[in-house]
Amino acid sequence: MAEKATVPVGVRLTTDIEYRPDRLNPYRARVRWFDPVTKRRLSLSEGKADEDEAQEWLQSIIEAAEAELSPSLATMKLAEYGNANMDLALRGLELKTLDPYLAGWRMLVVPALGHLAVRMITNGAVDRTVQNWIADELSRSTVKNTIAVLVRVMEQAVRDGILKVNPARVTGWQKLYKQAEDELLDPRALALPDRETLVKLADALVAASHDQYRGWGEVVVFAACTAARIGEISGCRVGDIDTTQWIWTVRRQTTPAPGGLTDKGTKGKRARKVPIVEEIRPLVAQRILAAGPDPDARLFTGPRGGRISTAVLRDATHWDDVVTKLGYEHLRRHDLRHTALTWFADAGVQVHVLRRIAGHGSLTTTQRYLHPDVHKITAAGAALSAHFNVLRAPRSLPSPTAMTR
Repeated sequence: MAEKATVPVGVRLTTDIEYRPDRLNPYRARVRWFDPVTKRRLSLSEGKADEDEAQEWLQSIIEAAEAELSPSLATMKLAEYGNANMDLALRGLELKTLDPYLAGWRMLVVPALGHLAVRMITNGAVDRTVQNWIADELSRSTVKNTIAVLVRVMEQAVRDGILKVNPARVTGWQKLYKQAEDELLDPRALALPDRETLVKLADALVAASHDQYRGWGEVVVFAACTAARIGEISGCRVGDIDTTQWIWTVRRQTTPAPGGLTDKGTKGKRARKVPIVEEIRPLVAQRILAAGPDPDARLFTGPRGGRISTAVLRDATHWDDVVTKLGYEHLRRHDLRHTALTWFADAGVQVHVLRRIAGHGSLTTTQRYLHPDVHKITAAGAALSAHFNVLRAPRSLPSPTAMTR
């Protein structure tokens, strides 16, 4: 038993820290008190990695008690608090607004922040979470609705005295969308430099994942060699792969939806064909073999057979930490697609073919992947065309005065 103290603040709190060396988090911080209403003796405890963390947890309970907040409410997790108080938080909203708010809560807020105690959620934690949602290419409306429901739940926490200020009122997140759009003006800058770097990244992500699941690395390599989105890779079925010509027909993508992930058509609403290069054919063949004879079986799944999303890939592989250690701290999952399109362009694939592989609606978007030297060549052609136009222009007639001379 490391420490014991009695704190006479509204209710009588007894705190202690017990060291249990056989546990993953060996320092158990515990607080006990008598409920003034029921007269029952209650307790709460949490295991911590070290004694300092345990002391911080106890101090937060003491500070909550000084603010006349019960220990159970002070330690309540956001998911539990929100689910218990959602009707209060969303009162007054129109029915048509409830569905997108509740979907954002279930699918985005709870997975990202639900495990944290309400009192421990800071403006910085919310800000980083919103940036991750934007990096995962969620739409503006989805992020807006998700922030809105989080703001309302945290505002209820302020009214209940759990928080003094609402940490969910973040500003400036719209500018991040503008930044993402600006980056796409030069998508080549977002690409990995070479195949060796790709393999190194894939291996590092596998090493950082639970049980070193090789499938995560295979998804990364496949994405960077096919120019596909992570959702499209998740939606790929065995029957979509033609192993005679080695062509993948991209027909669907896996996206977030109310109740979880679901499959729908591609972003361009049209199927497209993508070549499977020789270097990844053994990988694909092995995945087909592992998937079995069912043509509707998914080619890529998580370690338990679940669907993959960009957020799942990020969390399972500790993506942010890994790419930072490798010196690519700004690399996102979608940049694997930029990588493939840049490599296709550098290999001399004609722009109209590259457009079909990418599924771009606009040729202008595809042209951004061309090497700058190609731009110089096309600019030279445009200059010659302009010169021809000058030669073809009709000469103006001389003035009457000049004709009489």
